[in-house]
Amino acid sequence: MRVLVVTAVPVERDAVTRAFGGTPQTVALPGGELHRAGVFDVLAGGAGPAAAAAATAFALASASTPTSTPTSTPYGLVVSAGIGGAFTPLTPLGSLVVASDIVAADLGADTPDGFLPVTALGFGRDRFAAPPTLVRQVAAAAGAAAGPVLTVSTVTGTAERAGDLLAAHPGALAEAMEGFGVAEAAARADVPVLELRAVSNAVGPRDRDAWRIGDALAALTDAFGKIAPVLEGWNRHDH
Repeated sequence: MRVLVVTAVPVERDAVTRAFGGTPQTVALPGGELHRAGVFDVLAGGAGPAAAAAATAFALASASTPTSTPTSTPYGLVVSAGIGGAFTPLTPLGSLVVASDIVAADLGADTPDGFLPVTALGFGRDRFAAPPTLVRQVAAAAGAAAGPVLTVSTVTGTAERAGDLLAAHPGALAEAMEGFGVAEAAARADVPVLELRAVSNAVGPRDRDAWRIGDALAALTDAFGKIAPVLEGWNRHDH
């Protein structure tokens, strides 16, 4: 099974591809490039849900087009991967989170009574569930916590905002900026989706001196080294 891994920026893409060893093959696509290592194609799709959705959709469409030479075999799984912020002590800096649910945390409307998700407005959806069996297997292989991961378009920078998000989404473990966009594109192509995040910072007041981006990227590399056999061997019909 071929797997498409979508990160936001090249440094995350490179952290993932390092897990597979050797020198990845570079495959040019309009507007970007894939780094191919065996069955894994790793793409830096850009920051934010819109860029992530567009890049993922293009890669999936290219793979499904018979005349497309860069990626001529459809993908069986899409993984949104990168670093992110954590909400709870269960996910300390450098640890890993696998999304049980990929949630659009700020897609909706602001009202005098508070935030309403897009579903409460009567249209769209605000979450995707990852395959439960795959979540359990990946979490076990990587030593990761499993729980909801929030997608936001604006990184949280205050304790008040962090509290609001947790109140609206009890049990959320982390936030990032691309997962829901990747999931939206994957769902439209009927391809299962997974999200994996390495924790680089705590969600709340911005304190760049406390961020551990290098540690998180190293954890991401280590994680993909451990979960690669799980992803390769997974069957979407497993329960």
